Amino acid sequence: MNTNVSLAPADLQSSASALIQAAPMDIADLLVAYLEQLGIEYIFGVPGGSIEPLYNAIARSSRRGGLRQILARSEAGAAFMADAYARETGKVGVCCATSGPGATNLITGVACAFDNNIPMLVITGQPALPSFGKHPLQESSCTGVNVIGMFRHCTQYNSLVSHAKQLEPKLITALQRATRTPSGPSHLSVPRDLWLEQSPDPVPAYDLSVLLQPSSLVDDEAIERLRQMLAGARNVVLLIGGWCGEAINSILQFAAIKGATFVTTPDGKGLVNANHPLFRGVFGFGGHASAEAALRDESVDLILAIGASMGEWNTGGWCDSLLNDRLVHIDESEDHLARTPMARLHMRGRVASIFNRLIERIYNVRQDSKVEIERRRATRESSSVTWDPESILAAPDMYVSDASPIKPQRLMRELGLMFPPTTRFLADSGNSVAWAVHYLHPFDRRICERRMGGGNRKRTQGRRKSHGGWLRITANFAPMGWAIGGAIGTAAGNPDVPVVCITGDGSMLMNGQELSAAVYEKQTIIFIVLNDQALGMVKHGQRLANAEKIAFELAPTDFAMLARAMGATAYTIHSPADLARLDMAAICSQKGPTLLDVYIDPDEVPPMNARMRVLGGNQ
Repeated sequence: MNTNVSLAPADLQSSASALIQAAPMDIADLLVAYLEQLGIEYIFGVPGGSIEPLYNAIARSSRRGGLRQILARSEAGAAFMADAYARETGKVGVCCATSGPGATNLITGVACAFDNNIPMLVITGQPALPSFGKHPLQESSCTGVNVIGMFRHCTQYNSLVSHAKQLEPKLITALQRATRTPSGPSHLSVPRDLWLEQSPDPVPAYDLSVLLQPSSLVDDEAIERLRQMLAGARNVVLLIGGWCGEAINSILQFAAIKGATFVTTPDGKGLVNANHPLFRGVFGFGGHASAEAALRDESVDLILAIGASMGEWNTGGWCDSLLNDRLVHIDESEDHLARTPMARLHMRGRVASIFNRLIERIYNVRQDSKVEIERRRATRESSSVTWDPESILAAPDMYVSDASPIKPQRLMRELGLMFPPTTRFLADSGNSVAWAVHYLHPFDRRICERRMGGGNRKRTQGRRKSHGGWLRITANFAPMGWAIGGAIGTAAGNPDVPVVCITGDGSMLMNGQELSAAVYEKQTIIFIVLNDQALGMVKHGQRLANAEKIAFELAPTDFAMLARAMGATAYTIHSPADLARLDMAAICSQKGPTLLDVYIDPDEVPPMNARMRVLGGNQ
């Protein structure tokens, strides 16, 4: 009897995989295995001696088609990349750095993610445990420059892994804290010698998909109370915040059912279509007078603020047109709800679950009041009218100006027309975000996902992935250059769509080296540099406040030449005609970044009145 058995290639691959899984793993391989289990594709960072074993494990994973690393040019850039990757994919963003200055360089990006509640896992290295207190190179333990202490105030979880058996429980706790409300970064610091210790188990012992499953908090009594309030209200306005991504289709369906117009916060704008017939503009920083008018309307009975953090940027500087007793605040975060003590009703829970249940409850109520019938008739009438987003602009004449240098308002108009509906836009801190929030209105035929019946049943295919929307900004902490690294993280999370980074010349000088990473990764990113040879928001803020004119001027810089030096394609733009000559279809199809060095009119003042109101009031 012949005992030789020939295995098919698939069987050989399966056997090899089984051997790999059965072989003892060191701690670095175990951590990578857990990231693979979560479907995380990339880790962003800069290597160094203390974290080298983790990079060895990443290399082994990459060879078998698993986790890949993207080499940032600075650790802050790595954190910005992880932040944007999380926004695009809905997964945990992961960034890493070596000990000492590598870890401290991460802090700005981690603090930004913390202030914006972005789920991230932050991994830093440490010198070997026996060297603690002996002044080793780049020591950042409690006996040196205490990085754990520094991260304490900008993370949801923060711990040193001092024993191999601590890795799994601390990793699971870190991921749970990162993803549960309020979400944010979690930090683990691992000494070099521990990375090389063997794991107690040959395979991951826990199923993270179960442990990290989001809860669906719903208060049925509160939903019924809200339904009754809505049934008696003649005029309802929604404020859609940045934390409505998962629920946006149900929210827009609810708006149509109830005949409720809606406004968005600056960070919520990217979740909706500016051509929606019920949209009335952006409320808050860079926003529209029409949005504030919609909230101030005396006929409004209820204002539903949904998934909004209620900070300065998305309340118009804590404007009383929003913060009053007509307010109903719906959010999963207790921290957000605590900022609206004047609200008539607070409803805490998972926003998607709340609106799915609310829609089902509305459909199950058989008898409609006269108010309900009148509102639905008004909705049909208003929906038949074409809503023109240009009607809400502060300077519509500048929006169509042919002047050279190009008006930033006209630039935003052209950007909205030049790119396909799938494009992701990121607007950097400073003038870039003000111009984008107010004037960027890309064309998109989709209004929302159409459904019938309850909140979970779809009529048509094509449900959008809506974790971050088409426009991404960073509110609150707002570091310069966030969008530059963020564009790279976004492109990593979704390589099939164009990514547009709108940034300023000041931000480009601060973090523009990350363009080199986009070149290496061959990412389709279009970097739009607003070149006015100034820190624009500082310059215009000083003028509006009648302050001293100081510390805003920048030396003339040829950013197109810098981009070419790093290997990118680049063009210099002075006028709308220069933009029209670009072959944007070719730019969007090439593998590699393109930079547009756009010389804008330096005298155009961005829409920043809400910010000036806060600065003037010393709040």
